[in-house]
Amino acid sequence: MTAPLTPPPPPHEHSPHNAWQASPVPGHGAPPAYPAAYEASYGQDGPGMKTEVREAAVITVVVAVAGVLLGVLWWWLAPHVPLIADDSAVYLKDTEGEQAIGVDGTFTLLALGFGAVSALVVFLVRRRGGVPLVVALAVGGLLGSLLAWRVGVWLGPTQNVVAHAKAVGKGVTFSAPLKLGAKGALLTWSLAALVVHLGLTALFGPRDPDPYQSPYGAPPAPPAG
Repeated sequence: MTAPLTPPPPPHEHSPHNAWQASPVPGHGAPPAYPAAYEASYGQDGPGMKTEVREAAVITVVVAVAGVLLGVLWWWLAPHVPLIADDSAVYLKDTEGEQAIGVDGTFTLLALGFGAVSALVVFLVRRRGGVPLVVALAVGGLLGSLLAWRVGVWLGPTQNVVAHAKAVGKGVTFSAPLKLGAKGALLTWSLAALVVHLGLTALFGPRDPDPYQSPYGAPPAPPAG
């Protein structure tokens, strides 16, 4: 007679098969260990759209109000265009003079400076970019330029040239009204602010994480030799 066959022992709890089943699969079991920089970048979307719009509105108003200072500087620094009158008409005293071009050039250079400074201040106060911020700089610069133009004209000589000529008398030189001939200079502030702000953001702004970088960190270095 043959001895009865003994049943095989149950599988050991630490068998390789069970160990393979118990090990978590990346992406299905335990959550992946993403780097802190990755979570900090994609875990939040900035201060929120309402906050960004509110900040953009404040920036627009502040930049536009700064146009008053630009208008005062333009009126103070712009060259005067000399006029002279006789019994019948008012003439340019220096027909070959470049004072009129200097008036436009002074406004343009001042607007360039105001645009660069406003962009620098906004970048230092809030280092994040965003569409509302860019729109605020553009709109504020345009409104500031319009306000500066009107303030300079208001502070300058009277617009009534005939009355001014009668007041000073025949053959007496007087200054022409402050006039901006090149209306395209009104866009200088906005363009300068956009260019400077975009440049500062590209050079010194926050960087997005590399989407192709492994979330588990850098792979181990290969053994030497």
